[in-house]
Amino acid sequence: MPTKMLQIPTPDGRADAFAAFPDGGGRHPGVLMYPDAFGIRPVLREMACELAGHGYYVLVPNFFYRHGPAPLFELPEYIGGDVRRALIARLMPLIEAHTAERALRDADAYLGFLTSRPEVAAGPVAVTGYCFGGLLAMRTAAAHPGQVAAVAEFHGPVGADGPEMHRLVSELTAEVHLGHAETDMTPEALGELNQALDAAGVSYTSEIYPGTVHGFTMSDTDAFDPDALQRHWDRLLPLLGRTLTVG
Repeated sequence: MPTKMLQIPTPDGRADAFAAFPDGGGRHPGVLMYPDAFGIRPVLREMACELAGHGYYVLVPNFFYRHGPAPLFELPEYIGGDVRRALIARLMPLIEAHTAERALRDADAYLGFLTSRPEVAAGPVAVTGYCFGGLLAMRTAAAHPGQVAAVAEFHGPVGADGPEMHRLVSELTAEVHLGHAETDMTPEALGELNQALDAAGVSYTSEIYPGTVHGFTMSDTDAFDPDALQRHWDRLLPLLGRTLTVG
């Protein structure tokens, strides 16, 4: 599986990024994959390679590049308990500083870079994201309706049923999958969010993954749920198959 570390020019500097794509040359549909706040690390590289193995060029940016290259902090092999809480506390100021305006400037740069790669086929792309990266994926898809054909968000940030999410949903044209953690979303809030998706007229699936906590796809954290990770692939791969053409 070919992989590369790349530098993406942005209006505010250069974002380091990881890319994975299929063997054998040729051009492949592009997928922009936003990591969780812990950033590019072995588990994200593994997930990008898994997706690339299905025929996609996958680009994983370090969206905290303004503060340094990934990883910003030394990360243990297993992120759990007090270590996880301490890391999240260190990351919160960076999350709060990553405004919607910054995110949209970056999204323009990421998509422009992705679609310019010689290994990426012409045509629409998909965007997926995890935790805070899920919010960035939704912002990107809403801002680029003619370019993003599919968007998937998994265990998006707490409050993913809030006003910004409802506004973003109203601006979408992409096909959508939202996979919520049980601890992040009540059935009542899910119903309200799905009503907003219905009103937007987009094709979507939006569901609570049973028995999950925030961060359930990440195998290096204490939130990991292997059944939920498989459910994530079972939702994501058909979504990409419907919306992107693998040649």
